[in-house]
Amino acid sequence: MDTSALRTAGVAEDAPTESARRQKTRSRLLDAAFEIFAEHGVHAASVEMITEAAGFTRGAFYSNFSTKEELFFALMEREKTMRIEQLNEGVAQFLTPLTDEGAGIGDDQVVEIITKVLELQSDDRRWWLVQSEFLLLALRDPQISKGFLEYQDGFFRDLTAIVVDALTSASRRFTIDPEEGVRVIAELCANGEARALLSGDERKFSERLSSSLPAVLLALTEPV
Repeated sequence: MDTSALRTAGVAEDAPTESARRQKTRSRLLDAAFEIFAEHGVHAASVEMITEAAGFTRGAFYSNFSTKEELFFALMEREKTMRIEQLNEGVAQFLTPLTDEGAGIGDDQVVEIITKVLELQSDDRRWWLVQSEFLLLALRDPQISKGFLEYQDGFFRDLTAIVVDALTSASRRFTIDPEEGVRVIAELCANGEARALLSGDERKFSERLSSSLPAVLLALTEPV
């Protein structure tokens, strides 16, 4: 009997289970890190605080992440993926049906579509707080700043591609460099979130930006 073949088969069968277990562990660590970062700040948060909140040991942490900073970058990547998916969902749900009909889209419709897309975005102010804290760390630490810039540049490349495609389907284009235009709009969103945190504004994300963001997008684009 070929025992080596049986061992190989056993490993193959166990691999999906191990992979699922590992993904679940990583997810719980990321969820716990988000809560700890939001409550205590990125700098003050320790590996022990994160693992305790997740219900794991330090060993579980270091089998998935080499440093606290690596975990944060993984958290940022997860947030990026979620927000890009939400944006794609909004475009498919509210813009694509109109453009498929072949009719032109007026400014009023652009405003309405943007407002509806914004309503699908996650409204978690704690994320803006955590991200702002990590930006401060990146500004002070050259080793972190390199990775932070790479993450931001990748995010804006993906975001710009979606926005440009959406504008093209709506027969509009940016009047300035597309990525610069997207960064201007993103900065508007970030400033709005900071002001909401400072002032205690409890309105939804879409309500706080529903008038200003569409107006800026219309000002930075033109019909083609």
